[in-house]
Amino acid sequence: MIAGIKSSSTMTIGRVVGQLSDAYITLIKNGKPLRRFPSVMLWGAPGVGKSQGVRQIASAIEEQTGKRVDVTDVRLLLFNPVDLRGIPTANADKTLAVWLKPKIFQMDDSDAVINILFLDEISAAPQSVQAAAYQITLDRTVGEHKLPENCIVIAAGNRVTDRSVAYAMPKALANRLCHFEIVTDADGWHEWAVQAGIHGKVVSFLDYKPGLLMGFNTDTADLSFATPRSWEMVSNILNDITDDVGEVLPLIAGCIGDRVAGELLMWSESYNEIPSVEEIFSGEEQASPSRPETLYALSSQIVSYARDHHTENELCNVVAYVNRLPAEFKGRIFDDLLKIKSIRRPLSNNRTFDSWFARSGRYWEDYGL
Repeated sequence: MIAGIKSSSTMTIGRVVGQLSDAYITLIKNGKPLRRFPSVMLWGAPGVGKSQGVRQIASAIEEQTGKRVDVTDVRLLLFNPVDLRGIPTANADKTLAVWLKPKIFQMDDSDAVINILFLDEISAAPQSVQAAAYQITLDRTVGEHKLPENCIVIAAGNRVTDRSVAYAMPKALANRLCHFEIVTDADGWHEWAVQAGIHGKVVSFLDYKPGLLMGFNTDTADLSFATPRSWEMVSNILNDITDDVGEVLPLIAGCIGDRVAGELLMWSESYNEIPSVEEIFSGEEQASPSRPETLYALSSQIVSYARDHHTENELCNVVAYVNRLPAEFKGRIFDDLLKIKSIRRPLSNNRTFDSWFARSGRYWEDYGL
């Protein structure tokens, strides 16, 4: 935990997204000025999901307010002070210097838009850049340039204890920001991964071995290590190139390291033991696996397949099959299917699923039905 920050501000990225989204949406719906809410500072290890969280906040605001959200992503490590303040030039009568407005301040200030200025890597930027960036977070200005009233300011950076390039934040400045320290959470990441379409082999592997979600270690010199960000990179490789882990093992190892990539390779062999997902959806009789690792693999395959194959008849077949699985895996699969918005209505019409849903103490109204 960061010195001076209460433990209640240490959260998973999912909780931070929920807290901030609710706060911003409430302000917007009530017509309150966004500047009344303090600028936010997200702290966390590299790859923990800070940038992804900002995108999720933007999506939530769009969905709940109907406004378009534009995110201006500024990687401060690549900036110099001129990029933030602008270039000086003479005024019309050549008696004074004026500063040309930088591109990051060219925001749509209309009522139909919400802007998010995301100042990433603020703790790693040169101190001259930090000074300008801090003026933005505190006063919403740099020199003579002002942010529009419809702008939210969120900054992010690594902690000094992460041994990345980072400078300690002055106490006087820290006291004027709203701080969150981001920690990893396997359950929260799983929920996001299912909604984001992360490859089933990645999801099931981390369900079985959640301790491998985050492998960042300041005591090693490894350049490749597991983080939520690098697991998303692995998912993209499996989704876009080939889902044969062995074939792209060097690429995967380049993202998460040799040891974890090797474990993923051994894990992927369990996929040879799962029954045909296509035949499950078509209603053909299939045996139920007994080994936990195979059940984890089957769970993610069923959910992934359901995204593109969800006629009412197919969903009826898969619900009947899943209902015979051990309770832990039945609950896991049914819960993940609920995260796919496009199949919620047909699921609500299925008696078996609706019965499980009612027993779980939920209400369809909470899912927009």
